Amino acid sequence: MSSSRPRLLQYGKLPLPQLDSELAQRYDVSLLSAQSDPARFLAEQGAQFELLVTSAAMGVPAHVIDALPNLRFVSSFGVGFDSLDKASLLRRGARVGYTPGVLDDCVADMAFALLLDAARGLSAADRFVRRGDWATQRFGIQTRASGKRLGIFGMGRIGGAVARRAAGFDMQVSYHNRRPVDGSPHAYQPSLLALARACDFLVVTAAGGEGTRHLVNDEVLDALGPQGFLINVARGSVVDEAALARALRDRRIAGAGLDVFEDEPHPLPELLTLDNVVLAPHVASGTHETRRAMADLVLRNLESCLATGRPVAEVPWSAAQ
Repeated sequence: MSSSRPRLLQYGKLPLPQLDSELAQRYDVSLLSAQSDPARFLAEQGAQFELLVTSAAMGVPAHVIDALPNLRFVSSFGVGFDSLDKASLLRRGARVGYTPGVLDDCVADMAFALLLDAARGLSAADRFVRRGDWATQRFGIQTRASGKRLGIFGMGRIGGAVARRAAGFDMQVSYHNRRPVDGSPHAYQPSLLALARACDFLVVTAAGGEGTRHLVNDEVLDALGPQGFLINVARGSVVDEAALARALRDRRIAGAGLDVFEDEPHPLPELLTLDNVVLAPHVASGTHETRRAMADLVLRNLESCLATGRPVAEVPWSAAQ
């Protein structure tokens, strides 16, 4: 490969194959996951890389960062950054770019798709028809969504997009954040527990990481109650998956819609046996339009770092350096 192009370490294959090709056209790319001995490769060549590309799903662990003594920039495909080893990146002094803003609408669309599916039993109804059950029995009566109370845990960009969609369903919106959002027209609940008590549908759009791990637990699910529904399009770690499975099994909540899980791609096996939960394989941002916009921002972040020393969109703790 031409030595005139900057060397770039790509941690693994990215969700949009075109982006793999575009990176290879612009940079001298080495794919770490394709190396027969990644540890040896890093030991021998790690010092040659200033740029690294990964995704929110893959992240980048400490041992890789430690093997890149000259790393100065990471461009991540996605909005989550809990899988990036923050401590190691801060020690290295590397700036970290990500792709916020461009996927808000599609993730909010997915939140409502899961909400409507869970409330109206659409996936269960599809299975009912395909099994031939319609000829011998009636499908059960479901729950309406319009006019109900919607609680949003995490009123950021995506939470705001969910709230805008709720207006079209005449829903009463309230939310919980670490602090109230200035100028928000929606009611602020002082705790997640209070939010769960005040809503029929609890939508999780909060960031992942240790600060939010298992905040949706038995107590919150019991507060949501036997008529309530949980929708998670954020990070699987925010929800105690075992507690959720128990609540669904025992009908302590009415249902759930999940696009994310604690151990992807391995949902808790008990969830697979329950008919009152809708499961999706982490595809909220998986549209042609959104994935293209995310790829473009990955590339722009790289270009901006090389030109100015900082990305177009930088994760909050990186920007604080």
